[in-house]
Amino acid sequence: MGLDVHAETIAVAIAEPEGEVRSLGTIPNRAESIRKLLKKLGPPEKLRACDEAGPTGYVVYWQLAELGIKCEVVAPTLVPVRAGDRVKTDRRDAEKLARSYRSGDLTAVWVPDEGSEALRDLVRTREAAKQDQLRARHRLGKFLLRSGQLHIVALFS
Repeated sequence: MGLDVHAETIAVAIAEPEGEVRSLGTIPNRAESIRKLLKKLGPPEKLRACDEAGPTGYVVYWQLAELGIKCEVVAPTLVPVRAGDRVKTDRRDAEKLARSYRSGDLTAVWVPDEGSEALRDLVRTREAAKQDQLRARHRLGKFLLRSGQLHIVALFS
């Protein structure tokens, strides 16, 4: 199964072991929608899934693992692309993931546990806040310099 995960939706495609690759459509990115779809597909021990690492994090991976489904998160830059294949749609991306996963052409990445991911998010957020603070300090210093408040600019240096 290939999952093209976005904030609001998940495009789903399946690759039968000896058959075709076909799209199952798009479902809402909600735990209940995922659970409902997987019940229709069969027993968890027979299902395998993959999705691309991206801005949505690892929530879908953790949900699938909780349901007993083997899932791998793959590096998007290592997904094979055919020459001239420039049309990107969620459906086609999910089908390409399913096809490549079935053939073993994908490279899985390390998936942190929820605690590690929360710590990484905290560190990233702190770094962004510090950058914002520095930009604001520079902006204010330049404003004071332009307005002739040189004595106040020294406080910001």
